[in-house]
Amino acid sequence: MATQSSPPELPDPESLADTFRVYEVDMTADDGVRYYGEPVTESEQVIHRIAPVFRQRGYRVALKKEMGEWVLIARERSLGVDGIPWLNVGLAVLTLVSTLYAGTRWYGLSVLEDPTAMLSAWPFAAAALGILTVHEFGHYVMSRYHEVEASLPYFLPFPNVLGTLGAVISMNDHIPDRRALFDIGVAGPLAGLVATVIVTAIGVTLPPVEVTRGIVTNIELGYPLLLRGIAALMGEQLEYANPRLLPNPVVIGGWVGAFVTFLNLLPVGQLDGAHVARSLFGDRLSLVQIAVPIALFGLAGYLVAFEGGRAAGLWAFWGLLALVFGRLGSATPLDETPLGLGRWAIGLVTFVLGMLCFVPVPLVITI
Repeated sequence: MATQSSPPELPDPESLADTFRVYEVDMTADDGVRYYGEPVTESEQVIHRIAPVFRQRGYRVALKKEMGEWVLIARERSLGVDGIPWLNVGLAVLTLVSTLYAGTRWYGLSVLEDPTAMLSAWPFAAAALGILTVHEFGHYVMSRYHEVEASLPYFLPFPNVLGTLGAVISMNDHIPDRRALFDIGVAGPLAGLVATVIVTAIGVTLPPVEVTRGIVTNIELGYPLLLRGIAALMGEQLEYANPRLLPNPVVIGGWVGAFVTFLNLLPVGQLDGAHVARSLFGDRLSLVQIAVPIALFGLAGYLVAFEGGRAAGLWAFWGLLALVFGRLGSATPLDETPLGLGRWAIGLVTFVLGMLCFVPVPLVITI
């Protein structure tokens, strides 16, 4: 394998010598341009020093050790969408179907008796998927604004009473600075909260539904302060003396939005809350990530001791997830310049709004 000169748009190997001493370059590899060499500094610091240089020229880099040899792989960055994203489209269609089916339960309809009943559940599906879509496109739009390579949303269908596990986007790129990390992280929850408020405000004005069969008759929902406040301002109610009466399923869509927002704002791993907290607190996020699973396990213990164990399993499960997420690491920006007071204020308000989406016992199945 012969050493070749780099094309004009790529950094010259000699310009990297103070961080990564290059002795060979392969521009014929299928997975990008490969610089073989030795790190001059700690391997963890190589990317932080080199990535900004490549980023300015339209590349992202990764450092790997293959067969005992260090290699720096540079790939062209692409901010657009190449072709039709069939996986995204397929998952979106499946999630639409699964949320329509879930909606039939909240309306007390039977797909077995009438397969077309799924079409009648479109308000619930539109509410739930609308909030998730707005949330994820909040991330996507800010990723494009800061020129960070990101995928379109991947919706996650699931055969539960909500029909989905939410949605995610994938960022396969370096975050240039704390401002970008903050903006991308906070945009999803704030956009989703706006959609949640609108959906809930519409939903509480719609008539409740009477459900006499199906699993939803054995489900108790706990409504967070955000939804209760919206209902109170609208002069409407969320709970009824008749146990068969449920709020309009559009309200359930708002409940989904609030619940997803709270979970996403947990400051661990790659969740939105971790992006926001990392941009605010820097490396001190590690202390926060230790506190989160402790708090969740503590909440589960409290529910066992004083609430008959209602929803204790849910928070114990999320405590375990928080431990796993914390060990997987969080996003690290290339530039650690601290944020200004404006973003600090927005970040604190976002976490306060997230707490308004919290309820100790969000969902209980009483079967």
